[in-house]
Amino acid sequence: MKKSELIFSTLLVPVDFLMILVAGIAAYFLRTSPLLIEWRPVLFSLNLPFSRFLVILIAATIFTLIVFALSGLYKIRASRKLFEESSQVAISISATVLAIIVFLFLIGKEFESRFILLTTWILAILFVFIGRFFIKKLQRYLVGKYNIGTHNVLVIGGDGMSKNIIKEIGRQPDLGYRIVRHFPELDVEKIKRAVKNPSVDTVILASPRYERKEILDILDFCDEYRVGFKFVPNLFQTLTTNIEIDTFGGVPLIEIKKTPLDGWGKIIKRGVDILGSATGLFLLWPFFLLTGLIIKLDSSGPVFVRLKRISQGKEFNLFKFRSMVKNAEALKKELLKYNERKGGPLFKMKKDPRITKVGNVLRKIRLDELPQLINVLKGEISLVGPRPHQPDEIAKYEKHHKKVLLIKSGMTGLAQVGGSSDLPFEEEIKLDAHYVENWSLKKDIYILLKTFLVLFTDRSAC
Repeated sequence: MKKSELIFSTLLVPVDFLMILVAGIAAYFLRTSPLLIEWRPVLFSLNLPFSRFLVILIAATIFTLIVFALSGLYKIRASRKLFEESSQVAISISATVLAIIVFLFLIGKEFESRFILLTTWILAILFVFIGRFFIKKLQRYLVGKYNIGTHNVLVIGGDGMSKNIIKEIGRQPDLGYRIVRHFPELDVEKIKRAVKNPSVDTVILASPRYERKEILDILDFCDEYRVGFKFVPNLFQTLTTNIEIDTFGGVPLIEIKKTPLDGWGKIIKRGVDILGSATGLFLLWPFFLLTGLIIKLDSSGPVFVRLKRISQGKEFNLFKFRSMVKNAEALKKELLKYNERKGGPLFKMKKDPRITKVGNVLRKIRLDELPQLINVLKGEISLVGPRPHQPDEIAKYEKHHKKVLLIKSGMTGLAQVGGSSDLPFEEEIKLDAHYVENWSLKKDIYILLKTFLVLFTDRSAC
């Protein structure tokens, strides 16, 4: 899913809130305008001053947004059908107004102005429609003119169904799809070479008539290179429960989701990361200063080290407090024969001679990793996720290991709280892969809480 789709779908929430709020305020001031007062005097000025009305309006607006969410109006998708969406908006707002009327009836209270209630209902439907219309137009304009957030698609298939999908994509460029390659036949090797092209981010298997073995090969390859895979359903319905359905020219396409971390889950997780890392950095800056001073007094070299790591297939610099001598990476080659890690490409040596005295203390209580909060704030990693590994280690990954690259790496994760560096590499991968396939916010909270417990009980990092 493109970042632009997340942005535009998220933008609907404040726009809807503002439109409903404006509708209510407009209804209030319309009712209290001199023109209407001459026609019908205001009788509720004492019982319903604007300040009290605004509080009620804000509460009702929040309730309306909850109804919107439950009705699917905030479901993240590349394209939205305007008529269908407008009908759902009208139904949801009407349901909200009806719920408010029923609530007032049950508590034996009548709203001070039926005119305001009725006018807010009508204006809210109109204003929300206008707000969403302009958001949709803006998204279509950016997609159609500047290709912002477009999916570059490789289509496989040459039958009538395939042609229908290709025609629909070409007819509606604002859907956000661009066909960059088309293979009428399933030539596995040529398709693999095309998928390696960085411009391809989605493969559409538009024809269901190919051999299962060949299609599974393409699917695994897309998984390895983190490329989306959509198909006309009749083969893989039982492969996963994490699916998303699009329709092109009346033909349903199913997209296999390798992780439930998508859409609003991704937005919420990023929000938690920003809040958590910003709070941590604000509270810990005195500790950072003190630790930096101690590191400088103990040995020569910088306070922080920037280590090359990989997250979601992208290389970045991971921040840590320096716990080793200056030329630690150069000395690693001489120590590889002493590697104590059980299997896999990772290096671990408990009595590593490169570690400084202060570094040894920092590692024992795992405080050397706190500067990674900077990486979390920058969006390079998350608070919780698979462990970020070195480029040379990932180069030795087997195909099934690469599943952990589907989502952002984390400061802590299921593997770290489940055994850390004492785990064999394959066990670590299994735990991280389980997290990728079964992500939930509840699981993240559990891992964060358990991390604090591990900080005081586990010394496997030494």
